[in-house]
Amino acid sequence: MKQPFTLEWIIPKEAEGQLLREFLKEHNISKTALTDIKFNGGSIKVNHQEMNVRYRLNEQDLLQISFPPEVASDNVKPEAIPLHIVYEDDYLLVINKQAGMASIPSRQHLSGTLSNALLHYYQEKGISSTIHLVNRLDRDTSGLLIVAKHRYVHYLFSKAHETKMIRRTYQAIVHGCIQPSEGTIDAPIARSEDSIITRTVADHGQRSITHYSVVEQCSDYSYVSIQLETGRTHQIRVHFSHLNHPLLGDDLYGGRREWIARQALHSYEVTFYHPILHKELCFTAPLPHDMKAILERERTI
Repeated sequence: MKQPFTLEWIIPKEAEGQLLREFLKEHNISKTALTDIKFNGGSIKVNHQEMNVRYRLNEQDLLQISFPPEVASDNVKPEAIPLHIVYEDDYLLVINKQAGMASIPSRQHLSGTLSNALLHYYQEKGISSTIHLVNRLDRDTSGLLIVAKHRYVHYLFSKAHETKMIRRTYQAIVHGCIQPSEGTIDAPIARSEDSIITRTVADHGQRSITHYSVVEQCSDYSYVSIQLETGRTHQIRVHFSHLNHPLLGDDLYGGRREWIARQALHSYEVTFYHPILHKELCFTAPLPHDMKAILERERTI
């Protein structure tokens, strides 16, 4: 049986006498969410009794908000695909996505996506939710991404993005020897005029900022650590191609494929402030085999 997504608070002394409505507003529960709760199967309870939002809170009251169940789109079908779950609690998942798996279905990839796998996992675990990806990765980029288990949690993460409370570190292998060995790429990115897929650096594009440092300099390529300040589509791939150092394997942006059959890009670390537990969490995922093999090959020559 699917369990509703529920939040609980023990009312502190400083909220004594406050209207329940105002308390919920302070916790980013909107009028729209309250209407949804009222008319679509949710509940508001104080000390296990149904209560309306005009109730004045007392210290030590137990407040419980249960949201209506979410309905997944018929366009996304559950599929029994293994997931590499790095972390899970009642509110979110951190997934280490394998290369070759799209994040969401598209006309090119209707099945076999992370979203298909998540829906099956939710069904198995009795989670009444649909898909809320906090960040996405390109199909051939491996590594960590965050999944919110409820739209409310996803909304809190969207506010965290605005305040830079999510930090993402990538690792990549790019052609050539990058000089200087660390720096910032501040170059606007726009959609290419002749393609609906590719992006390019263009004066009329959105400001895009990528910080990098070289971890290891090899004879023909550089192993780099990258931090995103902005999150544009294909940002890392476009920026390094713009520097004439495209990612190995990234033939869409000028990279060669003799060593690897996909762009050599991995979401290595994600650090974020948990919007419900109110603490900072940090997770890492080791470099996958295909990228590691390139570095080991160089070290044995």
